[in-house]
Amino acid sequence: MGPEDAPVTIVEFLDPECESCRAFYPYVKNVMAKYEGQVRLVVRYAAFHKNSSYAIAILEATRKQDKYWETLGVLFKSQPAWGNHHNPRPDLIWNYLPTIEGLDIEKVKEDMHDPKFMEIVKKDMEDGKKLGVRGTPTFFINGKPLKNFSYNQLELQVKEELEK
Repeated sequence: MGPEDAPVTIVEFLDPECESCRAFYPYVKNVMAKYEGQVRLVVRYAAFHKNSSYAIAILEATRKQDKYWETLGVLFKSQPAWGNHHNPRPDLIWNYLPTIEGLDIEKVKEDMHDPKFMEIVKKDMEDGKKLGVRGTPTFFINGKPLKNFSYNQLELQVKEELEK
């Protein structure tokens, strides 16, 4: 999300089933809006939860229809229903996808089985391990890890990078 030539790139390792990722998502959106055109967000996966790979396959299949960001928002919004850690029901994701205007659900069901999606997850997990990612969300701003995990720190580091 954001221009490829933005002066600041945020790389976020996230897990769509992670409650902390869900809680932090509005803050990331706020930073993106506040510094629109100056910040790029790159999502990498750290699939630590049981049903993450299933949700990621759906996300990546929707990317083929340019509906990735809308789908990520829907997954986080509906996460308490489908991603409840005491009673996970990833099949419930399909109940929420029709709220995304123009999304071809049947195409998503077909495309989500593309083996390259699990290759993406594997590569992201390997890269995350090398970078010391042990939890989600984990942020890097222009290649530097977030100094302290907080919304204020995320915005501060983005602002510092923009002032360089």
